[in-house]
Amino acid sequence: MDAPPEQEDSRPFIRVAGYLEAMQLNAPRVLEADLDQGFLLLSDLGSTQYLRKLQDDPDAAASMYGDALRALSIMQKRGAAFQSRLPPYDEDLLRFELSLFHDWLCQKHLDLEFSDADEMCWQQLCELLVNTALDQPQVFVHRDYHSRNLMVTKHNNPGILDFQDAVEGPLTYDLVSLLKDCYVKWPRQQVIDWVHSFYNGIDASMQQRVDENQFMRYFELMGVQRHLKAAGIFARLNHRDGKPGYMHDVPLTLSYIIELESRYEELAFLVQLINERCLPMLQRSS
Repeated sequence: MDAPPEQEDSRPFIRVAGYLEAMQLNAPRVLEADLDQGFLLLSDLGSTQYLRKLQDDPDAAASMYGDALRALSIMQKRGAAFQSRLPPYDEDLLRFELSLFHDWLCQKHLDLEFSDADEMCWQQLCELLVNTALDQPQVFVHRDYHSRNLMVTKHNNPGILDFQDAVEGPLTYDLVSLLKDCYVKWPRQQVIDWVHSFYNGIDASMQQRVDENQFMRYFELMGVQRHLKAAGIFARLNHRDGKPGYMHDVPLTLSYIIELESRYEELAFLVQLINERCLPMLQRSS
């Protein structure tokens, strides 16, 4: 790995790689490091992303997601020994991430103007999503656990990449990243079945703190926060970094939010904003 030190601090990568190795999860092992020059020698996890395999062979999804959910469960359980050493997924970070949708997608990309009433509704929504995240039990969070960062491996599948931004954060964050992926989408009932399967595998003490209905509410509202963040990041990648390709993933990303309209009246403003303003303007600009 070539990570010039003036652009990238490799120390978090090395540190979290060590945590994952201690958990006996399949992440790159740091064999040698020259931090002054920004070079790392890593073990190899192959070249087949989950996303590519799922596109080529959708029938493999059951076993692949079974493996990914198992690994996530291990990360949360064994990660309890390390999570306090990670940065917190705190209110400031959650609010900053939500601002990416407002500032980069709505304002910068779509040139949308928010009225005073819109701003009030937006702030109320942010309060809901931030409080929902902070209210959850806090665990070891990979923070980008999805099909482009998981590799198909013959042993101890999956291989886990891009973990340097790990935090101590909400119980359902990585689960929603995996099951409501911005790059591949599964039928709602299949997602629900996977959520139930994961919930049934968490510790009894955790189940006493969070019943299954509350867990599903956490999961779905956590998804709203993540998908707003992701849509904002895709717009920022386009305008700031000259990477327009991610804009093609915005409609799928926002579709997860629209699907929740009938179950969460608190999302009425957001769903209307997406349906009536964001998506039509995205179609015209594509």
